[in-house]
Amino acid sequence: MKLSAANIDNHLDTVYDAVVVGGGMGGLSAAIYLARYGLKCLVIEKGKGRSFWMQETRNYLGFDPETPGRNIITHGTKQALEWGADHLRGFVEKVTDEGETFAIDVKIGRKNSKTYTLHSKYVIAASGVIDVLPTLDDMKNVFDYAGYTLHVCMICDGYDMWDKKAVLIAGKEAQINAAFVLNWFTPYISVLTDGRYPVSDAMKQKLADHGYPLYESPIARFEGEKHKMSGVTLADGTTVEATTGLISMGSIYHNHYLKDIPELTWDGENLITNDMTQTTHERIFAIGDLKQGLNQVTIAVADGTKAATQIWRNIRRASEPRKWEENIAKVPAAIGS
Repeated sequence: MKLSAANIDNHLDTVYDAVVVGGGMGGLSAAIYLARYGLKCLVIEKGKGRSFWMQETRNYLGFDPETPGRNIITHGTKQALEWGADHLRGFVEKVTDEGETFAIDVKIGRKNSKTYTLHSKYVIAASGVIDVLPTLDDMKNVFDYAGYTLHVCMICDGYDMWDKKAVLIAGKEAQINAAFVLNWFTPYISVLTDGRYPVSDAMKQKLADHGYPLYESPIARFEGEKHKMSGVTLADGTTVEATTGLISMGSIYHNHYLKDIPELTWDGENLITNDMTQTTHERIFAIGDLKQGLNQVTIAVADGTKAATQIWRNIRRASEPRKWEENIAKVPAAIGS
């Protein structure tokens, strides 16, 4: 069922078996499995996460490579709803451990918003990350190329940069080191700092040793048409020729709502989990980009399957078995009993 401010009051007394925070690939995978295990689950989606902005899905088995992420999200949401999951557009502000259940504070609405408290036995953190992009006065100019020929994921899209002239846009000096991995796919790399920081002499020498030019002026605009990049113009008037690029500026993690849970163990902004994505709090699971590991759609979908399955196992093992009561008297007892 789709929930909203119009009907949320009818669900405030519901105790869900699991609330999934995040309606991306991993979160929807978890919701589909939870629903098909017969568990009551709710997906809370803030809207337009990382996978929504994928313009193509080239590494997913069986998918047309030109399938945009938003199409997968749309169909996945429909699947989850059809199997019986609830779905809510909202922003999770805080999760509080109440003992046997969690209190989940959710803000609904952009204008005249209101916060409601929902309850669940388990929480699956699937809220992911958002990639940091260059900040220009005209952000539409960035969005015209980001996700098309200007990439944020080398593992996903390195192949599409093969032997092309590329820019690497690094948010800090340490991120320039991505150039020395990107060169597996192309050696024709120009490094841009967007004027954000000074570059050490040691790094300048390393780039020079590889033949990679360094440009330290801020980015003015991306050049090209129809999502196909042809270069980058800098504030000093220089135009760097490139038909593709990689943004290496880090990510913003949507994990604030878990920061007051003391039992959790963190590695930076990533949660430590076991093989079934269970965190060091036995009733909180973390999947996809929020946990330690490889940030890939295929991994997130598998993580959702694991989390849902482990939650089902826990609940099933703690529940009384279902018996065919009216047939018990008709079934012969075991010999010798």
